[in-house]
Amino acid sequence: MSLDALEAFFRPSRVALVGASTQAGSVGNIVARNLIAGYGDRVMLVNPRGGDIDGAPLLASIEALPAAPDLGVIAVPAAGVVDAVERLGARGAKALVIISAGLGQGPGSLGQQAIDAALARGMRVIGPNCIGVLAPGSGLNASFAQRMARKGDLALISQSGAILTSVLDWAEKNEIGFSGLVSIGDAIDVGFAEMLDYYALDHNTRAILLYVEAVRDARAFMSAARAAARTKPVVVIKSGRHTAGAKAAASHTGALAGVDAVYDAAFRRAGLLRVEDLGQLFAAAETLSLVPRVPGKRVAVVTNGGGVGVLAVDRLVDLGGTLAQFAPETMAALEAAMPPTWSKANPVDIVGDAPPARYGAALDAVLADPGVDAVVVMNCPTALASSRDCASAVVDSIRQYKRTHFRGKAVIACWLGNDPAAEAIFTEAKIPVLGTPNRAIEGLMQLIRYADAQETLTATPPDLLAGFTPDRARARAAIDKAIGDGRSWLTATEVSEVLAAYDVQAVPAVPALDPADAEAKARDLLATYRAVVAKIASPDIVHKSDVGGVELELTSPEAVATATARILERARAARPDARIEGVTLHPMIVAPKAVELIAGVADDPVFGPILVFGRGGTAVEVINDKALALPPLDVNLALDLIGRTRVSRQLAGYRDRKPVDREKLALGLVKLSQLVAEEPRIREIDLNPIIADHERIVTVDARISVRADTAPEIHRVVPSVGHPRLAIRPYPSEWEQRLVLRDGTEILVRPLKPEDERLYPAFFARMSDDDMRLRFFARVRELGHAFIARLTQIDYARAMAFIAIDPARDEMLGAVRLHGDAARDHGEYAIAVRSDLKGMGLGWELMRLIVRFARREGYAEIRGEVLRENTTMLDMCASLGFEAHPETESPEIMAVRLDLAAAVAADPTLG
Repeated sequence: MSLDALEAFFRPSRVALVGASTQAGSVGNIVARNLIAGYGDRVMLVNPRGGDIDGAPLLASIEALPAAPDLGVIAVPAAGVVDAVERLGARGAKALVIISAGLGQGPGSLGQQAIDAALARGMRVIGPNCIGVLAPGSGLNASFAQRMARKGDLALISQSGAILTSVLDWAEKNEIGFSGLVSIGDAIDVGFAEMLDYYALDHNTRAILLYVEAVRDARAFMSAARAAARTKPVVVIKSGRHTAGAKAAASHTGALAGVDAVYDAAFRRAGLLRVEDLGQLFAAAETLSLVPRVPGKRVAVVTNGGGVGVLAVDRLVDLGGTLAQFAPETMAALEAAMPPTWSKANPVDIVGDAPPARYGAALDAVLADPGVDAVVVMNCPTALASSRDCASAVVDSIRQYKRTHFRGKAVIACWLGNDPAAEAIFTEAKIPVLGTPNRAIEGLMQLIRYADAQETLTATPPDLLAGFTPDRARARAAIDKAIGDGRSWLTATEVSEVLAAYDVQAVPAVPALDPADAEAKARDLLATYRAVVAKIASPDIVHKSDVGGVELELTSPEAVATATARILERARAARPDARIEGVTLHPMIVAPKAVELIAGVADDPVFGPILVFGRGGTAVEVINDKALALPPLDVNLALDLIGRTRVSRQLAGYRDRKPVDREKLALGLVKLSQLVAEEPRIREIDLNPIIADHERIVTVDARISVRADTAPEIHRVVPSVGHPRLAIRPYPSEWEQRLVLRDGTEILVRPLKPEDERLYPAFFARMSDDDMRLRFFARVRELGHAFIARLTQIDYARAMAFIAIDPARDEMLGAVRLHGDAARDHGEYAIAVRSDLKGMGLGWELMRLIVRFARREGYAEIRGEVLRENTTMLDMCASLGFEAHPETESPEIMAVRLDLAAAVAADPTLG
């Protein structure tokens, strides 16, 4: 269902409240009064007991409504909700807010019956068990909140009604306004994904605040969150950071991947800005609502108190900020205006007796410095100068700077002492004012983190995997063997096969049944390697060292036989229940200056496979140095994953230890993510330890867990498409194909990758100005990274682009794309073919391909816009079955539309 249907929640023409009550203080009474206050006679109230509220009559039944409501609000006991849903649907309601609690969830519950009844009648539902919806722009307050919100440009989406009312109280005191506040409650229908999509496209919303308790639909959430974060800041607070009683994991990797750490990885990947408490959320809300984007990270601090200045700098450094270095001209200006005892550095301590003029002079000098991007200006109240007058001086300085400079800089005030008059001066000037150094810095850092997140989201990764093709059949065969035998853990030999298929370097594994077999097989290994390692082989023993199942430095066949006997004896004594299959022999890797690492995949019940990287070894859980990321990864994401660990500093080398090749390590993580993306039967991978030094990166011990089925799926939107458990849809390699053009040239057509940005400049250079105009409807002046990144970086869950490449010349020949609406009802297409290739049939092949893709993805129709003069494109559309008609407001543009069901019926090859 299209997002247009959500408009009924926020701009309904009429509202019906079922469960209105004349009892003061009841939910039904508060909701009724809130509705009437903003919507007046457009509100219809239903209660069979009759009466009136503020002059509005209570109607006996839903059937008695004088007109069909766009929005129905239900505030009746749980037992009456389903009946109210059915009756509102029959009366023509388009959307429902179910405030009632106690409906339950799952098959047979009242909640399930309610959503089934609503969807059967084409209604969307917010709730149940929610406070409701507030839309200040339209005057709608369909909630039992204590007050209406001010009109503004922040949106709040919350699973908790208490958080919503707390934010509402704070916002009123600080004169912060909202474009909307939504309490999604149990979210049996409309949830975070739909609301993120709505507010991402809402021109009245500048930033989005989220309060998250749990995500249900991981793929929908990630797709919507990534899309929203590309357009505006999204700040999230997540409860339950320290969940007690987490179940024990079967592997080191699983033990490291805690619940909150997984959410943190998901938020990071989506580009969301996470805060830890309501104070940080309020600080972020105030700065994001009042300050435009920060041009950089270099921060200056101006203060009349040295101690609070140092506290601010400490917090800045804690959060990864950068203290600005002043230019000589700035130092000279400050030296001339400040007393001899000023700090002569950043932070600028202008001394406790600073009058307003000194504040103005200091801020003038700092703002004029080209090496300063943001300023935190602070005031500690003293009897020597008026805090209010100092606030006025700061505001005057900022206004003067804005009058003479196009490039804006962020300024945040921190006025200690709780002076309402001083705070009012900043509020009127739309300058954020926060009460403590920590909050001021935290608010500023949200702006800086948002700029960093935007850069990360659009960064182009190096194409280090060019030419790499995994041996998928080899990996599949090893997994098939384990599943066919009824095993959930692969043998050491099978693990080696899977890793080798994806070029993940690991020491070879040689199975041996008993001491005699081990002695014989050790002779071959010792002919090549100085020593070998023997390890217990058992599908039931996960941590081999715990049962004495590992012996090192075995330098002779006889030593191997003796060690094997000891290992088998110890394992049987420690785990008499375990299935013992013998031992595995491995080359002994001696690398005294190497770092032990861990990499692997854990299985999260919400977000599916999660990649883990960190410090390895037997004490991995104790050290707890790890970082998590959602697959699939590219090289940039893998490098970021590595860089977020403490052990990454060791990888850079120190003293007599040479650095580890980070790109090579990152490439291994990318291949590991490709493995889990392409083989959904894998449940866990544990590579520990990985020995890494300047010469090698090799896995010494590895385990892989599999499951025959891939259920349960973690998303609901088109569940049959792509990997059933990845929260982020991976590169769809199944759509790669070879085509032959009319002149006999063989080309490769495949889904677009971010790495393809490098091909676009040469492609555009070989397109005529006229063809560029026909494609973009205007003369394109800027073809830099930002422009091309918007073309190449797509979410495969929402869009697709196919690129045609001449593999012999490594040249881009053309591309076609389809961008779907959030509800996947329709997609907008666009196509471009190199000017010198017209008449070769490439455009025709690309159009047929995108039609087939749209049909298989479940879209109902394809839409597009074509300039009327582009007769070639219009003729092609007509041949494929598109309908065309002039745009009402722009007759020079033809709107084209293809009904996919009809197109496939006419030409089954498009299905």
